Amino acid sequence: MKKLFNKLFIEETSHTGIQFFRSLFVGGIASVVDMGVLILLKELFGMAESLATVFGFIAGLTVNYVISTFWVFSKAKVKNRMVDFIVFGVIGIIGLGLTQLIIAPFSEQGIFGEGFLVSHAVFGSLVPIDKYYIIGKVLAIVLTYMWNFFARKFILYRKSES
Repeated sequence: MKKLFNKLFIEETSHTGIQFFRSLFVGGIASVVDMGVLILLKELFGMAESLATVFGFIAGLTVNYVISTFWVFSKAKVKNRMVDFIVFGVIGIIGLGLTQLIIAPFSEQGIFGEGFLVSHAVFGSLVPIDKYYIIGKVLAIVLTYMWNFFARKFILYRKSES
């Protein structure tokens, strides 16, 4: 049991399955930060969902990078940390674009105006219209997580062939 624990949580690894498992934890922490900043800015400061999403993304990306480079992907192909962060960030920015597209139909004030699901009150009385963006964000987290993990794994952190 201790050996399994060490393999999953402690030892350095290039095993995709273990990295995926660890990345779920990191992604969860980063998502809480991202979602927390989004909700804080939207609910407390009245910021538009699309702009609050960007600030949440930046906070989540920073947390994700720091933890990922020490715990998930310890062997980067790129040795320059600045270049590594930039590529990590570009992959994340593509994820942000996906997030914006996914959240748009759920948004009252999205990048394309009022979203289709909001304007048609698709969820009826189950969810207040001003909270639809949270449903969109949760869906976006799942889909962009898959993009982010596999893009980073194969572009930045793929084990070099010997």
